[in-house]
Amino acid sequence: MNNRSMSNTYEYGDAEYWDARYCEQAGSSFDWYQRFSALRPFINKFISSCSKILMVGCGNARISEEMVKDGYVDIMNIDISSIVIEMMRKRCMHIPQLKYMQMDVRDMSFFEDESFDSVIDKGTLDSLMCSTDASFSAFLMIEEVNRLLKPGGIYMLITYGDPSVRIPHLNQPGCCWKITLYIIPRAGFESVVGSSSSLRSVMEPVPLTEEGLLAPEYVLEDPDSHYIYICKKMED
Repeated sequence: MNNRSMSNTYEYGDAEYWDARYCEQAGSSFDWYQRFSALRPFINKFISSCSKILMVGCGNARISEEMVKDGYVDIMNIDISSIVIEMMRKRCMHIPQLKYMQMDVRDMSFFEDESFDSVIDKGTLDSLMCSTDASFSAFLMIEEVNRLLKPGGIYMLITYGDPSVRIPHLNQPGCCWKITLYIIPRAGFESVVGSSSSLRSVMEPVPLTEEGLLAPEYVLEDPDSHYIYICKKMED
């Protein structure tokens, strides 16, 4: 075991941390960031119900179960924690549209190239960005996501990371994405009446500069907003 795994700091890229956490949450569920009700318009718009979908870092969230209720028929759920995967297999054994496997997003070599139409990531890249080897872990994950997606496939990234810290990782060598950005406030946030946020629909894309950054005049009213990157895999 390496030194950082033995340290007292949380290492969100380590299976041991998540195994311990999910043991504490036995029998419960928790949706990071946004629940399906907030994400439904984006998922339904960009991901076909007949798509072969990979849900990375599924945890014990209910998003995949809710997607099945919306008509989605093929969702592979993976997580680094063998504990939560076994929990979810038991919980969803009656839902044939859902499959579960223990797997590290930094090495998904079990799957062949171009195996999926869509990949959904709700907080998994963010978790890796909290580890001591953040940049390398992010590189490996994005490289794998790119490999697994078919040309024209969609990587939906739900994150706290603004374009200045996420676009460079997405646009790493070997990846070619057409990126569309949406910003949605945290659950329960109420914008000031008459503000730019209250007048803008969450389904309206947020313009980016040529450098892939937010325009200087864009005002982010809720600092805890979530960013949704719709990354379409383009031909090299």
